[in-house]
Amino acid sequence: MTQARSGQILRLQLTPMGRPQATPTPVSAVTGSVATETSTTGCQVVLHPGEPSEMVVHLENLGTRTLQLNLQVEGFPTEWCRIGMEGNELLPGQRMEALLYFQLPINFFEEQKTFSQDNPLILDYRSCIYVDYVPVDTDSRQVESATFDLYIRPRSLYLNFVPALYREVDFIGRFLKIFEETFEPAVQAMDVLWAYLDPLTAPQALLPFLAYWVAWPMDPRWSTQKQRRLISQALDIYRWRGTRKGLRLYLHLYTDLPLDEDIPQEADKHIGIEEVFGDGFVLSTTRLGQDSIMGGGRPYHFIVTLRPAPDVQIDQQLVRHIIEQEKPAFCTYELYIE
Repeated sequence: MTQARSGQILRLQLTPMGRPQATPTPVSAVTGSVATETSTTGCQVVLHPGEPSEMVVHLENLGTRTLQLNLQVEGFPTEWCRIGMEGNELLPGQRMEALLYFQLPINFFEEQKTFSQDNPLILDYRSCIYVDYVPVDTDSRQVESATFDLYIRPRSLYLNFVPALYREVDFIGRFLKIFEETFEPAVQAMDVLWAYLDPLTAPQALLPFLAYWVAWPMDPRWSTQKQRRLISQALDIYRWRGTRKGLRLYLHLYTDLPLDEDIPQEADKHIGIEEVFGDGFVLSTTRLGQDSIMGGGRPYHFIVTLRPAPDVQIDQQLVRHIIEQEKPAFCTYELYIE
């Protein structure tokens, strides 16, 4: 839109960078119905939450003096708009362009409170841009202005499924958005259903249900992150229960100590599990007092040694609970935390 008059020094023209898919229809702020008022400015800017939009402001100096410029916009919250200019001076006969960058929060509609007569949800704004200019070597401050209509509309994916004729109607897009907001959460949940069934990514409220699936008890002594790991590894723990590998895996999930599967000696591992046994009393091969003793032996006995870093705290009672749960009932053990 161009505004010009006799004796004008500064010419001002507005050009939106984006063409709206449908011609916006003014909407009543309170009821949401179509208003009888129509646009008279000729310049319309449609904003979609989360999507940037731009409008070019063309400035031309028609006078014989250099102009010092200052741009301001009114009619809507100022945090929605940012002004970009090449400079504040415009030479005689020269042209300059300024840009208005518009950006709405992506959750604009979600943040709006329940609207009523006292707190209406406004979607249409009659806005104005003011250009204050002062010719150099003068104190004569003058103002040029131009109006434009600012419309806030939701972006509807469902418009892609209707004939092109209906996409040109602003009301159709707003109407389909109602159904989109209703059905899209369910559709998106189906697309990522695997994440709801994975203990590592499922919502915390769903963890007891996933634990019930694998018959895993929820123990409040475990943190949420460790509970997720235990539920995901529950079948492996069941599969190797009663073995050295199963006990080491369980202790690894609790203490975060490495498994050290590449280290052959138990004495060198962070989670060492050594079994105490011998050949027993075998005639002609056993030497009494050297490799065998009379009485006092403990069959099916093993020693668990944890070697955490100095700054790592380990709950010894919880470790004993894990060992008691995983070891065979007839076995005895000793626990050392170095």
